[in-house]
Amino acid sequence: MTASIDYGNLMHEAMRGLIQKVLTRISEEGLPGAHHFFITFDTLHPDVELADWLSDRYPGEMTIVIQHWFDNLDVTDEGFAVTLNFGNSPEPLYIPYEAIKTFVDPSVEFGLRFETQDDDSDDVDDDDEAPMDEMAEADDEDTGHKDAEVVSLDSFRK
Repeated sequence: MTASIDYGNLMHEAMRGLIQKVLTRISEEGLPGAHHFFITFDTLHPDVELADWLSDRYPGEMTIVIQHWFDNLDVTDEGFAVTLNFGNSPEPLYIPYEAIKTFVDPSVEFGLRFETQDDDSDDVDDDDEAPMDEMAEADDEDTGHKDAEVVSLDSFRK
């Protein structure tokens, strides 16, 4: 049995701590300037609390915006509660940090994304293709539309 440092989980823990600090400051002082947040979370997480009609409308994933109108922002060590306006209807939500998939503040082009790995990833068969091979095959197909492009930064280095 080989012991190793789980950098992925340590990084996620640090990122969740950053979100907690930011939300704590916002709950105490309000949103400064043009700051606002897009927070995408897993609506199926067992500790998420939201109205039934919202979970029916957003099965699996939902993105909320904390900007102009929010109320009752309560930040804890495990997650945060907030009341948001959905079609002139205030709805309370509780979102544990573990349910967060992305946290973005577009006013300063800042974003965090939490990567998840399937539990089956430890059981790799020799017959399975490597992920990079699958990506290369997908790139070879003519999709006619590209959302993003990887750019090498070497040309910008001095």
